Amino acid sequence: MRDPADAVSGRETVGPGRVQDVDVLRGFALFGILLVNAQLMAGPYTAFGGGPHASGADRAAAWAVTATTTLYQLFSFLFGYSFVLQERGAGKPDSGGSAGRRLRRTAGLFGLGLLHAVLLYTGDILMTYAVLGLVLYGLRGLGPRAALRVAVCLVAGLAVLLLGYGLLTVAFTEPVTPAQYAPEVARDVAAYRGGFLSVVGARLRELPSTMGANVLYAPDMLAAFLAGLAAARAGLVERRGRDRAWLRRVVVRWLPVGLAGGIVTACCANGPLDSRWFLVGHAVSLLTAPALTASYACGLLLLTGALRPAAGRVLAASGRMALTQYLSQSLVLALVFTGYGFGLYDRVGTAVVLAGCPVLYGAQLALGAWLMGRVRYAPAELVLRTVTLWRRPGSRPSPRRCPSPGSDPGPAADEPLRVP
Repeated sequence: MRDPADAVSGRETVGPGRVQDVDVLRGFALFGILLVNAQLMAGPYTAFGGGPHASGADRAAAWAVTATTTLYQLFSFLFGYSFVLQERGAGKPDSGGSAGRRLRRTAGLFGLGLLHAVLLYTGDILMTYAVLGLVLYGLRGLGPRAALRVAVCLVAGLAVLLLGYGLLTVAFTEPVTPAQYAPEVARDVAAYRGGFLSVVGARLRELPSTMGANVLYAPDMLAAFLAGLAAARAGLVERRGRDRAWLRRVVVRWLPVGLAGGIVTACCANGPLDSRWFLVGHAVSLLTAPALTASYACGLLLLTGALRPAAGRVLAASGRMALTQYLSQSLVLALVFTGYGFGLYDRVGTAVVLAGCPVLYGAQLALGAWLMGRVRYAPAELVLRTVTLWRRPGSRPSPRRCPSPGSDPGPAADEPLRVP
């Protein structure tokens, strides 16, 4: 039976302890992830608008995405939010078996991420999420205010580091020209247009550098985790998710700040400033992306509140299977761009790549709505939950290992992870 308090607030729940608005936001964040990953998987220059002879449309498309896309951060925030929902579903955080479940879930997520990085997309984030999830587990005792203070310190420290190094780069180095890294790019292009083993070899060569980048930005991800943890402890989405006046105030106040930071970031990363300004732009993004992310989230909840239930249910269905959707995005893009598929790597302009993203995302939304109406768990979520429980969901645990009351995660603990 629906809680009367939920009826008053307009909050939707899906299963015990599950908040539909969290799934809606996660389903929406998948589109931003697709926009970024599609560019990175399509070619070495695609995220920058193409090579030296790219069209104006390609450059404008890449610039616009850099200026407006921060949804990776929303996914990280939702990871922290879902962490609290999982703990609530599992009973008390320190109940027997909770640490074991967390370790098995971490191992399962890391394993899926490793396969994803080697077989589909080197820029995987699941392995980093798995490791940082253990750090978050260690910090789970922090109160909302303490978690936010730590998050602010992490973001500010990383922003100062990037800004300082970026300004030194601007002052003491020369711009990097495409000709300087042309031989390396040519090797990568040939590898990604080759067969399966050639593609896997290229991914293995790139894996150390991409993991190093993930380590560099790990403080920002952990900060978003902690912000999500603090918000979940305060019940922010449940209390404010349908407060239209509050949502509107957030959008009006913080959208200009976020867009201003995004424009600075795009100018540094995509021009007119040269390559030396890249880290300066990212330092600005670290400080302003939370404002843009919050604006997007609140704006979406305003829209789905007005259009409910249809739009919200479709987005929520994809949000419930976000791990499967994230992996399937990479599978489709790999088949399109690598040599074991159509081999279009570095052959398609940025504008065309981005124009295809809404088509793929729309297909994913349709698939999510269809599949979640027929099964309880999508494929990747089923694998992860089976590893977490160490048995197939729905089966009875062994009598010798019967959990204490409330220690089984139950439906509320099965918030999809990610990714991002």
